[in-house]
Amino acid sequence: MKIAFQMDPITGVDINADSSFRLAEEAQARGHDLFFYGPDQLAYEEGRITARGHDMTVQRVAGDPAVLGPRRVVDLADFDVVWLRQDPPFDMHYITSTHLLDRLKNDVLVVNDPFWVRNYPEKLLVLDFPDLTPPTTIARDLETIKAFKARHGDVILKPLYGNGGAGVFRLDANDRNLTSLHELFTGFSREPLIVQKFLPDVSNGDKRVILVDGAPIGAINRVPAAGETRSNMHVGGRPEKIGLSDRDHEICAAIGPLLKEKGQVFVGIDVIGDYLTEINVTSPTGIQEMERFDGLNVAGAIWDAIDARLA
Repeated sequence: MKIAFQMDPITGVDINADSSFRLAEEAQARGHDLFFYGPDQLAYEEGRITARGHDMTVQRVAGDPAVLGPRRVVDLADFDVVWLRQDPPFDMHYITSTHLLDRLKNDVLVVNDPFWVRNYPEKLLVLDFPDLTPPTTIARDLETIKAFKARHGDVILKPLYGNGGAGVFRLDANDRNLTSLHELFTGFSREPLIVQKFLPDVSNGDKRVILVDGAPIGAINRVPAAGETRSNMHVGGRPEKIGLSDRDHEICAAIGPLLKEKGQVFVGIDVIGDYLTEINVTSPTGIQEMERFDGLNVAGAIWDAIDARLA
């Protein structure tokens, strides 16, 4: 097959941690042809969806993860699979790319389905499952956020469309910074904020469960660094081996059918204690860590699911 990856620069990835690299590596091992382009090189040109990028061969060489061919323009309708794999923020640039890729739907399998990536951003899709999530409010209005904090005391405040733990603040019952943080966030962005009740279980880790076509295949635990509330690996969280609990299976059984129906082939959900906090569909991670801990070929399972959809 011909496989295109829309992602952030391949030359800068960590070969031992990056999930996009691992997906490309597995595709290459199966004999597929790879093409790489950045989201800035996606275009609509007189009825065609094109990309300006490079034929690619990946290699597990630290600091040199890919050999790229000369830059050329391709018609993405000529490909079998296009991967939407650039990192958030989920801004209008990201949303526009989903609109363009959605125009390929009659010819190409785009993973994850861009229509539903656009309509199911990670911190909003969880609102469909209030019985699984901690108390949550999404608002830009300061008084609404203050009222939520007054009810729950210890809360987490974060940008609605951020990623990787950036801009995440814990505000405990004695904190006096809410108004200042609200001024900071609203001073550079018109987007709402999300505020959730703080879950003390985060000290034991924030579990990342990977679902493939709606079915859980495993998990890793991400433990915050000393002095940190955030457990994201981008900010120093430590991955650990962990199994799936009965509650994890209950959560996956509730959300899995919807994810499969909407073409979300590779999804990573975040679970703290007994609560679902995010459903990551834009560019989930965790493949390589889970493969090392559990001896699984997670990337292979994802490609098997894609093969089944193309059959």
